[in-house]
Amino acid sequence: MSVRSAMTETSMDTIPTMFKDLRATFNSGKTRPVAWRKKQIEQIIKMCEEQKEVFASAANTDFHRPSAETHLYDCGVIKNECTHLLNHIDEWARDESCSDSLAFATMDKYVHPEPFGICLIIGAWNYPFQLTLSPLIGAIAAGNCAIIKPSELAPNSAAIIAAMVERYLDPACIRVVLGAIDQTHALLKGDIDHVFYTGSTAVGKIIMKTVAEKMIPVVLECGGKSPVYVADDANIAVAATRIAWGKTINCGQTCLAPDYILCSKETESRLIPEIIKAWQLFYTNDAANSDSYCHIVNERHYERVQKLIDTAKVTYGGQTDATRNYISPTIMTNVNGNDKVMQEEIFGPILPFVTVKSQQEAIDFINARPKPLGLYVFTSNKNIAKTIINSTSSGTTCVNDVIFQIAPPSLPFGGVGESGLGNYHGKYSFNTFSHNRSVVYSPTWSEPILSKRNPPYTQKKTAFMESLAKVHRNWLPVSRIGGFWFWAFAALATAVTARVVIRGIQDDKWEF
Repeated sequence: MSVRSAMTETSMDTIPTMFKDLRATFNSGKTRPVAWRKKQIEQIIKMCEEQKEVFASAANTDFHRPSAETHLYDCGVIKNECTHLLNHIDEWARDESCSDSLAFATMDKYVHPEPFGICLIIGAWNYPFQLTLSPLIGAIAAGNCAIIKPSELAPNSAAIIAAMVERYLDPACIRVVLGAIDQTHALLKGDIDHVFYTGSTAVGKIIMKTVAEKMIPVVLECGGKSPVYVADDANIAVAATRIAWGKTINCGQTCLAPDYILCSKETESRLIPEIIKAWQLFYTNDAANSDSYCHIVNERHYERVQKLIDTAKVTYGGQTDATRNYISPTIMTNVNGNDKVMQEEIFGPILPFVTVKSQQEAIDFINARPKPLGLYVFTSNKNIAKTIINSTSSGTTCVNDVIFQIAPPSLPFGGVGESGLGNYHGKYSFNTFSHNRSVVYSPTWSEPILSKRNPPYTQKKTAFMESLAKVHRNWLPVSRIGGFWFWAFAALATAVTARVVIRGIQDDKWEF
């Protein structure tokens, strides 16, 4: 099915008008009330509950995706994110008072989270609803208007997103643009205040360059080759089942999917049979006809992944069918860092094994490559896990499981280095789509003090202001006496000191 037959592309002529309308809406203040934000988030929950079968059908048409995976990993994740934000948005949207030092205690200081304006969200095809609507939830929670650009590689899913967003959400504030490269370029050149992109590192770099002249925030959620280190002491049966699951849900087309295994030769010999056993349990011996097994999204990606298979190194699987974009769960052994399968993110159901002789060799192998989005460690020894975590860098890490670190809405999700820039989920989504604006009220009654900062400068005036503005280390840790009582004492001391100083100045007892 071609893209054009599945969805109607947005006319290029309508995009400038769309920006103009959204800017007018944002300037009107419509998106700022928390009540409006909550209503939109509640509507997204309603959308996912009422339309989950429609979503699942669209994704199945796009790439033979099992309905359960759309229900669990798109609709379920989206609803959890919405509920978490609804539980906390009142707290997060409030101004945050700040206390730092006695030197500035006379000021009324707070941080005011304000929306950027118009946010552009460029979604991905592999989890077409989660990776488009989850960022939108954060943009809405922060009080922004938004334009969504779903991926054209999942055209049926994109068309459903457009129809359902228009049906369930406020069209004056949230719009969807369908299309491909031309529409994306037009959006990036438009009147936007923030860009959120999910996809490949190569395209992420292009987007970052394109919006550099605008000097606006950019979040890039990319991927990379997420390694799995399996220590000799790991629970092999559990590790195998979890790796098998993470490698083949969505046919391996998951940015956090385990990309390759690092382990000893002895552990490899124990692990592979258990992974095969798990796959056979998941999909029987005929994954091609399993309703629980997804396919590659299109011909281009099928050909790319198929070319990564070195038949001489295939230990299990390796079956392909170009007519259905099908690639079976596949294991490759005797793989080294120079093999073709190790040169790019696989994004498919191929699992290469690279044997290492020690934990340090595994660490060196990981550090010799770009920082991954996910790093996985299977071990029964927490010290082994901590050593690897402290000796490497990755966007996220999970010990004794894979992918599941994305599930808790209280944790940030994002990459580092080539695997991404910025993060989101929960409070981190709210922060990502908010500008934290510093606000200070300086009292006029302090003018007798602050006037000493004015020219002409003298040595005494300078010394006085240096002493007044100096931040001192706490002589007693706040945690020992409690934050409230510490700052109550600090406020009292400041008020007394200020009164003494002002009276001294007014009585001309202190000369400058």
